[in-house]
Amino acid sequence: MARPVDADGDGRPDRPVDIDGDGRPDREPDPALTKKPRASLLATLGLIVSVVGALFVLSGTLAGYGIGLGAVGAVLAVLGLIATRRRHVAGKTDALIGVAVGIAAVVLGVVAMTGQFDWPTTDGEWVGRFREWLDSQFADRF
Repeated sequence: MARPVDADGDGRPDRPVDIDGDGRPDREPDPALTKKPRASLLATLGLIVSVVGALFVLSGTLAGYGIGLGAVGAVLAVLGLIATRRRHVAGKTDALIGVAVGIAAVVLGVVAMTGQFDWPTTDGEWVGRFREWLDSQFADRF
């Protein structure tokens, strides 16, 4: 059986093909022409960088770095959201969560740097204090 000719070069045959010989053209796409579904790397990377930025901001001491990471993560997530417009690219939810967490990290980081909240602030060693508190709570239990 002859393959259909692709005259315009768009990857699709110019006319439907009768593969099974019943006189009606078959509508199923050729498996060689379809793309496999995949997740967007930018959306996933944007989510990961945004979460790391948020964790840096929540530490208080690393709030400055968290602002930068949150902004970079939000930009990567927006680019990942643009990449998910293609039919075979998944990850729209990852990208939306990455944008939200990245923007939240930037806003909370700016609030922490200006000192408008009691916590997180950049003046204290919150991680060390939290470790000491955990040690005091669980010292007698283990």
